[in-house]
Amino acid sequence: MTEKACVKRLQKDYRAICKEPVPNVVARPLPNDILEWHYVLEGSKGTPYAGGCYHGKIIFPTEYPFKPPGISMITPSGRFKPQKKLCLSISDYHPESWNPMWCVSTILTGLLSFMMDSNPTSGSVTTTIEEKKRLAKASLAFNCKNPTFKKLFPEYVEQYEQQLAAEQPIEQAAPTSTPGETSGPLLKKRGAKQGLKTVEGPEELNTRMQQYFPTWLLVLLFFIFGGVMALPLLS
Repeated sequence: MTEKACVKRLQKDYRAICKEPVPNVVARPLPNDILEWHYVLEGSKGTPYAGGCYHGKIIFPTEYPFKPPGISMITPSGRFKPQKKLCLSISDYHPESWNPMWCVSTILTGLLSFMMDSNPTSGSVTTTIEEKKRLAKASLAFNCKNPTFKKLFPEYVEQYEQQLAAEQPIEQAAPTSTPGETSGPLLKKRGAKQGLKTVEGPEELNTRMQQYFPTWLLVLLFFIFGGVMALPLLS
């Protein structure tokens, strides 16, 4: 009877979360065990956890909501010890302070608020801001190695795959061209470097000959060779 009431209450809590999600938090129960929930806390902007995705677990007793759940975090965060139960007023560390009116949304809101704080507790750790930022940057890659995380939170897996694709260098293919497009400029360039000369016509040759040979020599050549070679030069 107690377990039936617990399941009914957790189903109600889940419907409430789906209707009104907790900001910066995603939480879902295992498909085959509603007593085990997994959550993802997104680090708040302006904190060392910004950009981080922190995966954790909540284990509800069969006496819920009359007894509090056990809470732990799986992702290294620099705030809590991974896989260690957390000592919170909303966890089974302090059953005397538990209120049966609290629901899953209350638990997740309190957990996110406490994580952004710096007050020590059982299960917490002390690290530098730089270490927290480093762990925040590596958190998504860490989570995507967890089979349960990948199964329950496929949207984060897709986000990670998109990040990997964006980080890959873009290889640009060399532009293709037809032989006719490249041979002309290439030959022209090579000809300029090698000093290639064009074939001169008769008029250009006559002008060049007159530059290098005096007129009297051309007349002499005319009488010697009967004008065969020199006549074109005098024209």
